[in-house]
Amino acid sequence: MTFQKLLRKGITTCTIALASAGLASAQKTVKISVLDNKPGAHISPSMWGVFFEDINFAADGGLYAELVKNRSFEFPMPMMGWDEKELNGADASLLVVNRSLANTSNPRYAVVTMKKNEGAFVLTNEGFRGMGLTKDESYNFSIMAHAVEGDVKIKVQAVNEKNEPIGEASLDAVKGGWNTYRTSFKCTATAAKGKLNVIFEGKGVVEIDMLSLFPQHTWKQRPNGLRADLVQKLADLHPGFVRFPGGCIVEGRELANRYQWKKTVGDIAERQLIMNRWNVEFSYRNAPDYYQSFGLGFFEYFQLCEDIGATALPILNCGMACQYNSAEVASLNQTDEYIQDALDLVEFANGSTSTKWGGLRASLGHPAPFNLKMVGIGNEQWGEQYLERYKLFAAAMKQKHPEIKLVASAGPGPDGDQFDYLTKVMRQEKANLIDEHYYRSPKWFLNNAARYDNYDRKVSKVFAGEYAAHIMDEDQKDTHAESHNTWWAALSEAAFMTGLERNADMVQLASYAPLLAHVDAWQWRPDLIWFNNLQSVATPNYYVQQLFSTNKGTRVIPALADGKVLAGQDSLYCSATVDSVNNRIIIKLINAAEQSKQISFDMTGKKSAFKQATWTKIATMNKLAFNSIDNPDVVKPVSQKMKWSNKQTVTIEPLSANVFVLPYR
Repeated sequence: MTFQKLLRKGITTCTIALASAGLASAQKTVKISVLDNKPGAHISPSMWGVFFEDINFAADGGLYAELVKNRSFEFPMPMMGWDEKELNGADASLLVVNRSLANTSNPRYAVVTMKKNEGAFVLTNEGFRGMGLTKDESYNFSIMAHAVEGDVKIKVQAVNEKNEPIGEASLDAVKGGWNTYRTSFKCTATAAKGKLNVIFEGKGVVEIDMLSLFPQHTWKQRPNGLRADLVQKLADLHPGFVRFPGGCIVEGRELANRYQWKKTVGDIAERQLIMNRWNVEFSYRNAPDYYQSFGLGFFEYFQLCEDIGATALPILNCGMACQYNSAEVASLNQTDEYIQDALDLVEFANGSTSTKWGGLRASLGHPAPFNLKMVGIGNEQWGEQYLERYKLFAAAMKQKHPEIKLVASAGPGPDGDQFDYLTKVMRQEKANLIDEHYYRSPKWFLNNAARYDNYDRKVSKVFAGEYAAHIMDEDQKDTHAESHNTWWAALSEAAFMTGLERNADMVQLASYAPLLAHVDAWQWRPDLIWFNNLQSVATPNYYVQQLFSTNKGTRVIPALADGKVLAGQDSLYCSATVDSVNNRIIIKLINAAEQSKQISFDMTGKKSAFKQATWTKIATMNKLAFNSIDNPDVVKPVSQKMKWSNKQTVTIEPLSANVFVLPYR
């Protein structure tokens, strides 16, 4: 993820004129020859993927379905997210104990003392901008507790925005040493911003830790799992890969704040919480309650990839913190720890169950390997310091795991001295993939659809690792958090993506970024999927990604106008592929003009006589149209069946993305 100053450097204001469409009859017909008998570059099955980063409350408060914030009192302010009160004459107290010398991973627990058998002591958790609770859904509560003395009873109660109870249950009596106690309840009403009350009654002393509430309905019904509606939207993209755990999250503001995968696997209660670097990144969007519990860790990421049929692409710290923040680096003679983390990750993902890390994978319920094929070394690093460390990683990885492809950084932007230096030296180093990032204006994306047409094919391949068209704030009023995900931005990305697809021999992976954002807790816009505590919405950008990811084909075929690829001529952009697995020709055509276009397709290869097609399109004359949780269907694809011949004329709507799928025998 690049930063605001990079955006200021790279983004210019887009034009917002909303003109009426012209008559197709007033324009010339554009003839596009589709040479279906001249298959070209092979398309990677993993080409279109997704980029996940824990920004915008994407993990805790988002994809990870835990509803309790600061469940083990590990935030720097131990009671952040919690409120306490005494009811009906109770005399009680709460004390937070720090046992850091004995347990560095989970040092704190709370002690509740009930001094007399009267009234109740209530701990209330506010959740992540509230708790989303749904009528007739069941919820599982758990708590680790130790009965020190006396007889303290514990109940749980879900309440709505008016503090009215909508679900409750009691736990078994707490007895003896530390144990986990569980109970469940069903909600009688829906609350978008509910809360959880944990109620203590009786007289005595009880120690508590790891207070947790999950919906029973999670992705694949896994206990303590992932939020089902968000994973479903990922699955509906049919992504070829998932890049995780992010970009800047990997680096950290300083090395102590970096992502360390080994601390995110194993017992949930022993995963050491750290501050999320987006907690303080932007002064205008501070989130002082943003931390990483790592309930969503590397095992869960690999499992998610397997669930949705995607290749895993983990990114690892290379001994460098974010160069925009501290620019802290590990000395070259102390990078062994970082390199060993990379080697051990391959063992965790692919190793035999008889190995240390492969055995851990098996103990977590997955004895079969995850078949890891790629690893990224660093994120958006630049300069000689990065090159020095990359060389050390590459040498070690290639010696022990030559089967693993390495992804190298090209820096934070798509051009300039940093980019030129890194792409040159990484090609010399024969990096498998070079990760290019572009956060630019819609105009940049339209102007760069031919970016890869003349790249040197004999050197490293490209990973378009992070891209999104950004409009400026003055171009869109902040009526909704989702308002920067405009149709104009999505359409310009679609035009750019035709260039990526045409050059599939060069560009082998591509992913929009970021992926997820909470409407009440975002730090960065635009984002592919927006959500609140109960619902989620696909953006116009999401539907563009879906058009490509579900219609990618197996090989590129030429689609030419006047003998040239269409990369902006007459505001048209085109790519075509053949899908030899499903026996179909796929044509993608983008019209970025505010006038309709008359198009004549000539299937000059005549590999088969085409009789019908499915035409899917997204179109609106409102460039600033966007989907919101309140209005999710403003911009979305529509499909129709149509007759098709080897010479077919169609009228393409203004400002539209179109996909024609032609079955053949």
